[in-house]
Amino acid sequence: MKAIVFAYHDVGVRCLRVLLDAGVEVPLVVTHADAAGEAIWFSSVAGVATAHGLRCVTPADPHLPELLAEAAASTPDFLFSFYYRHMLKAPWLQLPSRGAFNMHGSLLPQYRGRAPVNWAVIEGATQTGATLHRMNEKPDNGAIVDQCAVPILIDDTAHEVFGKVVVAAEIVLARSLPLMLAGTAVERPQDLSQGRYFGGRKPEDGLIPGSANALQIHNLVRALAPPHYPGAFCHIGGERIRIDSTRFAERPRRAPGAGLRLASEAGALWLLAADGSTLEVLAAQGPAGAIDAAGFERRFGAPCVPVDH
Repeated sequence: MKAIVFAYHDVGVRCLRVLLDAGVEVPLVVTHADAAGEAIWFSSVAGVATAHGLRCVTPADPHLPELLAEAAASTPDFLFSFYYRHMLKAPWLQLPSRGAFNMHGSLLPQYRGRAPVNWAVIEGATQTGATLHRMNEKPDNGAIVDQCAVPILIDDTAHEVFGKVVVAAEIVLARSLPLMLAGTAVERPQDLSQGRYFGGRKPEDGLIPGSANALQIHNLVRALAPPHYPGAFCHIGGERIRIDSTRFAERPRRAPGAGLRLASEAGALWLLAADGSTLEVLAAQGPAGAIDAAGFERRFGAPCVPVDH
């Protein structure tokens, strides 16, 4: 069996290795050149391809006619997309004789679209996973081959959850691949009413809403925790304050106040939400460096300061 592989990131690395371990011939690997300025904290698909002597290319546009012609000449049985960042159009999807399949980082039909792990954490989901599904021209829409769930704990960061999803993806492909190669895998259609589509995220989307409660803020902080993601933030006195780590626990509510506030109390930093719920801040950064409880009043002029609206 032969497969064309589009892959990137840790999921791409692990799933490419699963194919090679199963003896699948991979005549072509398509991946991305690492973007300038992006923090590259994940493994290299190109490195794995080179180590195994596979042809590996990094086109800006994967739909180049000459690339399609090269792939067609290899008469692939399958096409796999493992965290490749571009949508593949019909000529690619129709090329393999036995279909094109994608590995998505959620339990489809939930969290279809971009940044599924980050969105799951932001929304306070208690589980997510990886789903192998047949590709069509609508994103994350095709029939499901298999999926594997992983838990999301209350203090898990998106990076920690992504590590679980990588393992789930490897499990899903390793146990599904023998059935796919034998032609006996059973696919089931998605019930799209049980989930929705989510768009991509930009660094400025990390702004903490002034109306958010403590749990919503905690979820946003851990979904965007540095250094792997750009961080959740607010503004105090015109300065950008990045909230890097928080601890959520049920605590006595305070009287609702006039919006979101940052405070130093009893040797700790706190975010006081507009609804009276509270959140301990374990790490925060401002333009002048780390913010701690000891120097808070000296820095901000008061033990409790409002967040800019």
